Amino acid sequence: MNMKANKVARDYYGILGVSQNATQDEIKRAYRKLARQLHPDVNPNEEARFKEVTAAYEVLSNPEKRRVVDLGGDPLDSGGGGRPGGDPFSGFGLGDIMDAFFGAQSGGGRGPRSRVQPGSDALIRLDMTLEECAAGATRELTVDTAILCDRCHGAGTQNNSKPVQCDTCHGRGEVQSVQRSFLGQVVTSRPCPVCRGYGEVIPDPCQQCAGDGRTRSRRTISVNIPAGVAEGMRVRLAGQGEVGPGGGPAGDLYVEVEEHPHEIFERDGADLHCIVQIPMTTAALGATLPLKTLDGEEELQIDPGTQPNTQLVMTGRGMPKLRSTGRVDGRGDLHVHLEVVVPTKLDAAQSSLLRDLAEMRGESEPSLSHNGKGGGGLFSRLRSSRGQR
Repeated sequence: MNMKANKVARDYYGILGVSQNATQDEIKRAYRKLARQLHPDVNPNEEARFKEVTAAYEVLSNPEKRRVVDLGGDPLDSGGGGRPGGDPFSGFGLGDIMDAFFGAQSGGGRGPRSRVQPGSDALIRLDMTLEECAAGATRELTVDTAILCDRCHGAGTQNNSKPVQCDTCHGRGEVQSVQRSFLGQVVTSRPCPVCRGYGEVIPDPCQQCAGDGRTRSRRTISVNIPAGVAEGMRVRLAGQGEVGPGGGPAGDLYVEVEEHPHEIFERDGADLHCIVQIPMTTAALGATLPLKTLDGEEELQIDPGTQPNTQLVMTGRGMPKLRSTGRVDGRGDLHVHLEVVVPTKLDAAQSSLLRDLAEMRGESEPSLSHNGKGGGGLFSRLRSSRGQR
């Protein structure tokens, strides 16, 4: 099992609560629903998450940026503007335009926002074989995420210095402007451009994290992959994501499974399917053949007179059934599809033997079978035969 990339990408789909196959309309509806719930004028304690949701929507609504996300990258990962631990979600964008609009109606007055913000969730993808998905595994993963600054411990200040009140907004975290219009005077509020809405500035920032309270670091973590996982399933590691600005609580890390196609078996949920080709003599006479399964080599019993497209089911030889609770509840089945191989080239002796057999069985002339149902039975059998292949 190989890890595709050490760099951890933000889980933009998870932030909006949509699947990776979501349409643009579904993404837009999810964003509008969350924006109504999280906007600071409605829910002041969720301002950080509102900006995170807005940034996720701006990424997924852009086809080029969304393509970068689907390839495992992060289109907003700009390295933090040249300083360690930079967070592209901390910039001002669409959310601030809305802040200004709603502030004009309410007159502002929300006060400074906290420097300590929760961190983002992160996503990393793992390549796994079918055998690894069946047995489960414990893997050591190397990830690159924001961690708590070990020098200032999240405070963002150098030595024992303290933040001081912003001289521009006098600790309010926002500034107001008055504009005249034909409707009269309009008072608008926006985050203070000097302190970025915190109401305080750090005159002597930590030299290691540049005042952000966190740094980026490569570290190794252990993850338990349960038996029965499948393509697209995610294992959640609580608190192993990105540490938030100001040393805020870390988000979660999601490990998403990417299952490699198997050379023999095709998976359908907990069931496995494979094709076994047998000669027509084996189909007629029957035999016991060795068959490789996930549990090792087992015997496959071919009954005499086996017909083409016969399907044999080996109960309990499929994949573990993984429940939503993470527990395994039994196993699926292995479906063996038999294909009878008819020889295309015969020498003189083989042709003579088959002619003798045909005469002995009275099969020298073909015969037509009667359905008795106007052909409907024939078409049903043809459709069933094609569905089994």
